[in-house]
Amino acid sequence: MLRHPAAAPLGLLAAGLAGAAYLYARDPHLPGQALPFCPWRRLTGLQCPGCGGTRMAYDLLHGDLAAAWHDNAALLLALPFVAAWFAVRLRHGLAGRRWRLRAGPRAVTALLAAAALWTVGRNLL
Repeated sequence: MLRHPAAAPLGLLAAGLAGAAYLYARDPHLPGQALPFCPWRRLTGLQCPGCGGTRMAYDLLHGDLAAAWHDNAALLLALPFVAAWFAVRLRHGLAGRRWRLRAGPRAVTALLAAAALWTVGRNLL
């Protein structure tokens, strides 16, 4: 059963829904919430490319697009692409076919450069 091509995307969907339900009831903008922290920020005091992702997800779950943009604009802009990747992988998995995203060296370099620029920019501003 776990070898079926749909197992991974369906497991990811279930985990995402469970995480969203958990996050919906907790406000990461307030201290003392039982939520994950960023080890990079805790060690250095600087924000990583994903910092603010939990707050962004919380704001999206509550329909506050402006606050989500403020928390992490780069992740918010990437969200439609991640959703499209997931939808294609799920569709192929449900049809019994395996599908993997193939990213060449240029694509990987572009993503890493964008993450680095975002990290530097958000820590300077």
